[in-house]
Amino acid sequence: MAAGRRIRWPFIVLGAIAVLLVAWVIFHKKSSPPAGHPAIPVTAAKAASQDVPLTITSLGAVQAWTSDTILAQVSGKLLSVNFAEGTDVKAGQVLAQVDPAPFKAALDQAEGTLARDQAVLAEAKLDLARFQILMAQDSIARQQFEDQQAVVKQDEGTARIDAGIVANAKINLGWCRIVSPISGRAGVRLVDPGNLVSASGSISSTPATASANSTSGGSASSTSASGTNGGSGIVIINQVEPIAVTFTVPEGDFQRLSDASNEFRQAMTTDATSQETGEPLGQGLLTIADNRVDPATGTVELKARFANTDKKLWPGQFVNVTLTLQTLSNVITIPTTAVNHGPNGAFAFVVGANNKVSMRPITVSWTQGQLAVIKSGVKPGEIVVTDGQMILKAGSSVRVVQAAPAG
Repeated sequence: MAAGRRIRWPFIVLGAIAVLLVAWVIFHKKSSPPAGHPAIPVTAAKAASQDVPLTITSLGAVQAWTSDTILAQVSGKLLSVNFAEGTDVKAGQVLAQVDPAPFKAALDQAEGTLARDQAVLAEAKLDLARFQILMAQDSIARQQFEDQQAVVKQDEGTARIDAGIVANAKINLGWCRIVSPISGRAGVRLVDPGNLVSASGSISSTPATASANSTSGGSASSTSASGTNGGSGIVIINQVEPIAVTFTVPEGDFQRLSDASNEFRQAMTTDATSQETGEPLGQGLLTIADNRVDPATGTVELKARFANTDKKLWPGQFVNVTLTLQTLSNVITIPTTAVNHGPNGAFAFVVGANNKVSMRPITVSWTQGQLAVIKSGVKPGEIVVTDGQMILKAGSSVRVVQAAPAG
C-alpha cells in the first residue's frame, strides 16, 4: 500500500502544476481592443461651379414650310409637263400646259358677243339723245322717251354681262398655263402628258368638252373652272428653304418657354440632331406656338423655322430637338445620383476630411440631364456620394473606390 501511494504522488504534483500554469496564462493574457466597423465602399464626385444651359429636348418631325399640291383649274387635255421630277422650281415657273384651243375659241365668242351688244347699246344711246331733243320740243310723248331710257339701261346690263363673260374666258385661258405658286422642290410627277385633267382634280382618257355654251340670251359662256380639287393633282411642290420642324412639349415646360421668350415674342434657339448618329442637322428659331393644349396628351405643339441652306433636313424626317431656354452662369452642380430624398426633403451625403459622411440638406433649383443645380447646401469642391447611399447613415465611415468626374 505504501508503494502505491509513492507512485501516485508525482502525478498529483504534475497535475497541480499544469492547472496552475493554465490559470496563470488565462488571467495574465492581455485583452485585445474591440474591432471597429469596416469602411463602406462608395463612389463619389466633387461639386463644381460651372455654366449650365437649361434645355428642353423632344422628338421633332420635319415638314415643308409650305406644301402645295398643283391641280388643274380647267378641264382639258394635258399637252406638256414642263419640269423635271425632284428638281427645284421657282415661283411663277410653268409646270404644265393644258390645251388652250377650246378656251381661245370661247374667249373669241365672248368678245364678239360683247362687241355686238356694245354696238346695240351705242345705238340705243343715240336714240335716247334724239328723243331727249324731241321731248324738249314737245314733239313726242313722255312715255316714248321713258321707254327709250329703259332700253338703254337694259342694253347697259347686257353689255356688263358680256364683259364679265369675257373676263371669265380670259381667266380660264390663263389657267391653261399651270405655274408654281411657290419656290421649292418638285416631287414625283403624278400625271403624264396626253391625259385629260379636270378642274375637280380627276384624270381620265375621255375627250373633254371645254367649248363655250350658248345661252338663251345670245351670250356665250366658257366652261366654269370652279370646283373642288379632290384628285391627285399633277405634282406636289414642297418649300424646303426655309423648312419647319414641329414638336410638342408638356404644358409645364410650355409655361417656362412662354416666360423665357416673353410669350414667344422673342425667338428662341432650336437645334436639330440626327436620331441615328447624333449629327447636328441645323439650328433654327422657335417663333410659333399652337393656340391650345391638347387635352388628350397635355402637350402643346411648337414650330421652329430652319434656314436649311445645306438641305440636311427633309420633309417627313424625324429628328431630336433641343431647345435652349437660358444659360445659368457659375452655378453649383452635382450629379443627379447624389441627390437623395427623405421625409425632410432633399439631402446629400457629404464626405468629410476623416472619410466620415454627414447628411447635408440641399435645395435643388433645376435638373438638367445628369446634373443637378444646387441652390444651397453644398459648396464647390466638396465631395458627395453618388453610389452606395442605401447603407449609409450620418457618421458612417466610407472608402471612395471610384471617383466620378466633377460636374
